[in-house]
Amino acid sequence: MSVDKRRIVVIGTGKIGEALIKGLCASGWRKPSEIVATDIHSERLQAIKELCGVETSESNRDAVKDAGLIVVAVKPQDLAALLDEIGDVLTSEQTVLSVAAAVRTPNIEKHLSANVPVVRAMPNTPATVQEGMAGICAGAHAGEEHLALAEEVLAHLGAVVRVQEDEMDAVTAVSGSGPAYFALLAEAMIEAGILLGLSREISTQLVVQTMFGTAKLLRDEHIHPVELRENVTSPGGTTIRAIRELERAGIRAAFLNAIQAAMERSRELGADDQ
Repeated sequence: MSVDKRRIVVIGTGKIGEALIKGLCASGWRKPSEIVATDIHSERLQAIKELCGVETSESNRDAVKDAGLIVVAVKPQDLAALLDEIGDVLTSEQTVLSVAAAVRTPNIEKHLSANVPVVRAMPNTPATVQEGMAGICAGAHAGEEHLALAEEVLAHLGAVVRVQEDEMDAVTAVSGSGPAYFALLAEAMIEAGILLGLSREISTQLVVQTMFGTAKLLRDEHIHPVELRENVTSPGGTTIRAIRELERAGIRAAFLNAIQAAMERSRELGADDQ
């Protein structure tokens, strides 16, 4: 079987799968004719085809036969059945990129033909607006070229970092679950603004834009969070009064404990899959 290194199959056109297809097409890194989408829902395939002009297939086995990269973007509970369906078709010349949360590479590899390179990724929800964060790690048969390919693909959804597999649970806890932490913080700040007499619309705009601008400062200006906090906090001012109350409430310890708990749960889910 001849493998087309430029051909990409995306199995599963949910939020992450659709975002990836959109990002690849918008960037021009791949032509729509070089991308194949598969899904169990024919209406989703039709919508993706109309939106991006990519090829579609209702047969996973047929779609993956000659593809250089297979992106598996299905729910974790559906992954084993999918891999059993396509596993014997794949060869060591292809690369499997899994974005299924908490499923470890050995548990993917055991469903595949021998020596198929597997890269595991943990993207987060902002990937749907091309501002995501993903951690990636290599399976037993994946080398630099396979990690580089995964990195290049996922860069169309945001930023990418390489980690060891035993660090992926921490990645899940910090950035995978991270958007929920910020959403909870935003919710609390918006409610505080309403309590102080602002309309919900104004309070929401103030909070969301402040979070967005702060994130851009930290990222684009490479400012350390401590430096930014100190720049905003003047002696005897409003910010230091607020920070004191947050510290009294134990917010720092609460975040440490929450993220630790998320990592432990990620490990439990990974163990359940074995």
